[in-house]
Amino acid sequence: MLPVKDDIPTDRLPVVTLALIAADLIVLLHAGWPHLLANVLFLWLFGPNVEDALGRLRFAALYLVAALVALGAQAAVDPTSTASLAGASGAVAAVMGAYLRLYPWARILCLTFVPLAFTIVEVPAVALLALWVALQAALAVVDPGTVAWAAHVAGFAVGLAAARLLAVRVKTPAALLARRGTAP
Repeated sequence: MLPVKDDIPTDRLPVVTLALIAADLIVLLHAGWPHLLANVLFLWLFGPNVEDALGRLRFAALYLVAALVALGAQAAVDPTSTASLAGASGAVAAVMGAYLRLYPWARILCLTFVPLAFTIVEVPAVALLALWVALQAALAVVDPGTVAWAAHVAGFAVGLAAARLLAVRVKTPAALLARRGTAP
């Protein structure tokens, strides 16, 4: 299952999200191409609406603070870790946590393979992000030294905790239905 898009339209060009994706691709360290591509995918998927809700400056601040918290958490849990670590994964996880706090009702369109075909399915954001958290817990048990799972979990917690405090424009299901002309 590959998440590709959410069902919430953005109001403006996600300038900070695009800049962070460029920085991830050009500068930051990752644990290989799959890790880098996952970070970019999740930042592109969840970043624009979190940036809309928080505003550009608050969004950038959340990302940077979460990166620092994630670095500290990983160092505290495993000071001898050899996991590739620059804080970007924890910061992306913060964006995911903020998205969950702000838009738990959202639906994520996912490309999935069923026998002999690909299809698109809608998955509740809560389910997709719960699956991601479960994967982090599994990685902590199965392969604790390779993946910076503590950085991911700490970043997610920062986003979850800070989103409501920082948000200035949160979309609601009713407002989106009204915008589409299908309000009850």
